[in-house]
Amino acid sequence: MKSYPKIIDRILEIIREHQTFCIVGHVRPDGDCIGSQLALALALEHEGKQVTVWNHDAVPQKYKFLNAEGRFEKPRAGRKFDCVIATDCASFERLGCAGDCIGDRKVFINIDHHESNTRYADVNWVSPREPSCGELIYRLMKVARWPINKPIADLLFTAISTDTGSFQYPTTRPGTFHAGAELVTRGASLAKICDEVYQSYPLSRAKLLKHVYSKFRLADHDRIAWFWLKQEDFHRTGAESNDTEGLIDHIRAIEPVVVACVFEELEPALTRISLRSKSSQVNVSEICGLFGGGGHPAAAGARIVGTPLSVQRKVLAAVKRALQAVR
Repeated sequence: MKSYPKIIDRILEIIREHQTFCIVGHVRPDGDCIGSQLALALALEHEGKQVTVWNHDAVPQKYKFLNAEGRFEKPRAGRKFDCVIATDCASFERLGCAGDCIGDRKVFINIDHHESNTRYADVNWVSPREPSCGELIYRLMKVARWPINKPIADLLFTAISTDTGSFQYPTTRPGTFHAGAELVTRGASLAKICDEVYQSYPLSRAKLLKHVYSKFRLADHDRIAWFWLKQEDFHRTGAESNDTEGLIDHIRAIEPVVVACVFEELEPALTRISLRSKSSQVNVSEICGLFGGGGHPAAAGARIVGTPLSVQRKVLAAVKRALQAVR
């Protein structure tokens, strides 16, 4: 590569100096998180390192093909590592129980692409201009001149593809296509990845989708679309929280809609919100920041304490204020 951030040299220096590693990701891991973790784990093992991979939550069904060897472990206290590397995680809190178990370490590295990242580690490589963490891991491997074999190519392609909406989101850059092309050249199975990630899902998800289309609501002259997912909806459909990934895109795609919102009941007085924006004038990461969350300008989330009605009112009011700038 002709040029690259010098922090990559620092990260590679740390990797060369240490032997035992733990790679951690965020709660409710998505394709970018899982692909980045496992690709980095395989690369480090090829360099002779001892690697453990931890996540707070289990791998969602649609991404289990990436974890065929069962590499993910449940975090447990008492383990000691030379180096802990967090990938695709904007804050320490989003590590969940993994964060409670990585205290006995020599150095902590944070590799992420979220604009809202809090720089919580000893060494922080945060690049919001990158559309995925997978692309950061790809760049790290290119600078290090580590081999990219077929398993790693599958993982990185999945990471990049899922966080760019299959290369459709406006964050996708020319370099993203170059990375994807090289990964396919190096063996990434485009057909298998697309089938597993985009063309196969359980019946329970279809039932949730039926709920979405029958229950979504519009506001602010149809510029806001939103729906609720209550615990009773999961019980009735047999769905799990992981089945909700991508549901928001179905209401985001409605032509007049500028901002889409999902309210998901976690507990009677705790709601998870997910926001998506189709306008560069509406930064949903800033909106979620009002409620202690964050993410990207076009995709963000937060957890809010309060009654469902009060949460709904506060969030929709904040979205309407943001939309005042949109003509």
